[in-house]
Amino acid sequence: MSKLILGLPKGSLQETTFEMLRKAGWKISSGSRSYVPRVDDPEIEARLIRAQEISRYVENGHLDAGMTGHDWIVENGSDVVEVTELIYSKQGMNPVRWVLAVPNDSPIQSVQDLAGKRIATEAVGITRRYLQQHGVEAEVEFSWGATEVKAPELVDAIVEITETGSSLRANNLRIVEDILTSTTRLIASKEAWADEWKRRKIEKLAMMLQGVLAADRKVLIKLNVRAGDLDAVANQLPSMHAPTINNLRTEGWYSVESVLDESVVREIIPELKAAGAVDIIELSLNKVVP
Repeated sequence: MSKLILGLPKGSLQETTFEMLRKAGWKISSGSRSYVPRVDDPEIEARLIRAQEISRYVENGHLDAGMTGHDWIVENGSDVVEVTELIYSKQGMNPVRWVLAVPNDSPIQSVQDLAGKRIATEAVGITRRYLQQHGVEAEVEFSWGATEVKAPELVDAIVEITETGSSLRANNLRIVEDILTSTTRLIASKEAWADEWKRRKIEKLAMMLQGVLAADRKVLIKLNVRAGDLDAVANQLPSMHAPTINNLRTEGWYSVESVLDESVVREIIPELKAAGAVDIIELSLNKVVP
């Protein structure tokens, strides 16, 4: 049987990735120390690897495909196929940013002020390229973790990843400049992408994962309405295309359903009720595949 070897990010993105795959249709389970999680698909073998390393293993063919950040593809300079962008992170469905940050009372106001300074970061390659682009010479050292606490005693500045900036603020740091915005990507090795079976499998995985993202913050609204109130109710309902309307067995009644943004539900349900809708149900969605 043909198999796809899939790299999944171990660490901060792990649980979010497992949940996305579950909604997409693949159940992944793993013990706390397991490198090879179980997948309920005999055609997929998964490997849990740090996101920082996945693109390298995909490039050299040890993995057929993987899910990792665009930032680590750039950091590693990996020559891989970026199949699709998956906009999610450990705290939500948003991109992350690599930023240059300094202590609140630092005189540094721009990248130009870093000349001759010391910078700590896990993204050494990204930082050095950024400095080169701006013609700045500075010392860049690799940080093994807890980067935020190293300034100002050990370094003058840091380059760190952030979603909300809360950790930086908690450590009395301010953002000077954004360096790189990153999202998760589904990537494939060039060899796997050239293999017809593996490419189809990867494309199916991409389609279902995109379906999960499309369903985020959307809900299905179902309701019943009398014939005389149908137009008034239908006119209140936004939808992806148009509301679905079906006759009920009871004469003079209709069933109406529509997919809409969750953010409008609290406003629209009272309006639907006032327009004559009854038996209103809100359902969460796992996937929306256009």
